[in-house]
Amino acid sequence: MEISAPGRFEVRIAPADVGKRVSVRRLTQTGRPGEKFTDTVGVLASWDNGVLMITQRDGRTVRIEETGLVAGKVVPAVPARRRGPAAGYAELTQVAARAWRPVESEWLGRWELRAAGAYTRRANSVLPLGDPGLPLDAALLAVRRWYDERGLPAYVQTASGPDGVPEPLCAELERRGWTREVTAELWTGGLAPVADRAEGAGVVLSREADEAWLARYQRKGVSDVALRVLGQGASVWFATVPGAAGEAPAAIGRCVVDGRWAGFAAVEVDPARRRQGLATEVMAALARRALDEGASAAWLQVEESNTGARTLYDRLGFAPHHAYHHYRAPDGSGAGRP
Repeated sequence: MEISAPGRFEVRIAPADVGKRVSVRRLTQTGRPGEKFTDTVGVLASWDNGVLMITQRDGRTVRIEETGLVAGKVVPAVPARRRGPAAGYAELTQVAARAWRPVESEWLGRWELRAAGAYTRRANSVLPLGDPGLPLDAALLAVRRWYDERGLPAYVQTASGPDGVPEPLCAELERRGWTREVTAELWTGGLAPVADRAEGAGVVLSREADEAWLARYQRKGVSDVALRVLGQGASVWFATVPGAAGEAPAAIGRCVVDGRWAGFAAVEVDPARRRQGLATEVMAALARRALDEGASAAWLQVEESNTGARTLYDRLGFAPHHAYHHYRAPDGSGAGRP
């Protein structure tokens, strides 16, 4: 946000406020009248050598010269959202991780190193859930060695958004040359409204991803490793809307029920059958099953660029909870979709 505002400003932040949510104003155009200022709100990730690094809600880091700082203050946490179930970052992150398990994992302090033969970044990245037990540079070196031993590029999954997320880690990775390749968002919503949106008629539910389901799944040539990832979770259900005889299903979806949460994924529709409400039918059928198992809240993940899915999920009552990002080590080469 850029504003023109005369008056008296006061800087009320210091390097000791690193890690706190702040609002700062910097001068971007000198000379009176009508001096130009820009406001930035986010987590103060670092303040070194006269430079402030502020991580915004979307994960982007803003670099601000101390000499251009004209005002600053610590601000309250982001207010509670008006929609969706109350949930903290730690709870949701662990629920989402349990719904997409790797085939191999190892702990480095409170960092989980995950590998699944390059099938999706989520299953082939480090999930920081606390202190790695080592200085950051030493921890990142251990991470790179672990993935190198498996012939995989090293990724770290981190996040930005509500209180409790490891936002400063984004800035620290960028300072060390790690590249942010993909940003997606985790959305939450009530489960009952999803079930009420459609009858779920014609949707077949199964405990396994059969050949018909896989024929519609967008990741062709699914390996045994991928099948293991897809099939793991507290209570996994696959939904299928059969297509015409001899053809792939008209629509599919996946849901993992885990306590009060139901996580939706792989909701895909035949391009020729889009805008017929099939995605809603699939989600409604899965939501009913999740309600029967005692769940009450729902979550899902969606990429920034998937405007069609975002429109659907907004209509079903979902709202963004936090953004998550995959950072690749400087010499990595990529490992599939998020």
